[in-house]
Amino acid sequence: MLYVVTGPPAAGKSSWIEARARATDIVIDLDRITRALTGPGAPQWNHDPIASKVALRARYAAIDEAVKHLDTVDVYLIHTMPSPTWQARYRRLGAEVITVDPGEQVVRERVRAMRSPGMDRVVTRWYRHYRGSSTGRVQVQASRDW
Repeated sequence: MLYVVTGPPAAGKSSWIEARARATDIVIDLDRITRALTGPGAPQWNHDPIASKVALRARYAAIDEAVKHLDTVDVYLIHTMPSPTWQARYRRLGAEVITVDPGEQVVRERVRAMRSPGMDRVVTRWYRHYRGSSTGRVQVQASRDW
């Protein structure tokens, strides 16, 4: 099964996956990939343009390979703001879309405490275009609801 986990930055997407995924499952998380590709001492949430570009390419390759094995393993994929093209691809793959959203106030507090100031813009964009108002719960929606 392919699980596409979406939600604003600092919503708890990684924590949601950690609570469910098994050691044999595939987890594709751009933050984890970036950390794996950068040197010692790099910030936990590294938004360096070159590191981000390299990590994004690695993520695309990981997705392409992982979806070939959906009959054998579960794949958990974090995709904060999938474009219409990605949404259509996930629908074709029969993905279950999970939206993790503890509420805008909680997210903004977490971003201030943990992230670079630029992430606040991403939070604003997510709430404006992807969710609007939040119920403050983990929301599960089927991919057809996009």
